[in-house]
Amino acid sequence: MDVIKAKLKATWESGDFGQIAKCIEPAAEEFMAHVPLRPGFVVLDAACGTGNLAVIAAKRRCRVHGLDIAENLVEQAEARAKAEALAIEYAQGDAEDMPYEDASFDAVVSMYGVMFAPRPERIVAELRRVTKPGGLIALANWTPEGFIGKMFKVFARHLPASGLPSPLLWGDEGTLRERFSGTGDEIRTTRRVTHMRLPFDPAGTVDFFAKYYGPTNRAFGSLSAPAREALRVDLIRLQTEHNVSMSQNETDTPAEYLEVLIRRSVEP
Repeated sequence: MDVIKAKLKATWESGDFGQIAKCIEPAAEEFMAHVPLRPGFVVLDAACGTGNLAVIAAKRRCRVHGLDIAENLVEQAEARAKAEALAIEYAQGDAEDMPYEDASFDAVVSMYGVMFAPRPERIVAELRRVTKPGGLIALANWTPEGFIGKMFKVFARHLPASGLPSPLLWGDEGTLRERFSGTGDEIRTTRRVTHMRLPFDPAGTVDFFAKYYGPTNRAFGSLSAPAREALRVDLIRLQTEHNVSMSQNETDTPAEYLEVLIRRSVEP
């Protein structure tokens, strides 16, 4: 597991996720609009990246913390908070072993974040441990059926299997409910669609993610030149098929995610 965690850290520190975070800021606003936060709430953005959710919570006058495994992303998040004069406390750390006391937070939020941790059972335990009884856990998870799920299938055809549970299982309602079974938590799920808009044609969008998005960057870097080109061709085809933009210099890709709002049981 230490080797797996080291690889995960290196993956998310590759490229520059800050560039990706900018293009999903509208999705973060959409997601957080459905999360009932109140001024004064103590909120954790788990697997926060550069702090999209943390910034929104802070602007809603919450007391906010952010945690991410990638040191460079935490540094970017801190710089962003400073530039916007927001008092957010960030830390570098593992969402499977959070550096917080039990029942520390009124709400824990994570968007396309904790779903990528390798041990779902540990994530469930940690999310519940750091959330106050009666508090809220809010997750946005890509679904297996949506555009990102289809992209995962493309990668699966070109790369060796990791042997770890698919992150997309967090976007399967049945699996998610099973993971929280026996907790007594109240769970509400809603399928939503966000639009991933980028000022590039499909080929340019693939190249953008290959340069900046850690998992895609590492995937391309692990392949020979012919294999990289084959993967690129398949990804361009997928982007082209799902692009709904009428402009030749833009991609607008509808991507489904599962919105999950969990009210933590007052029982342990």
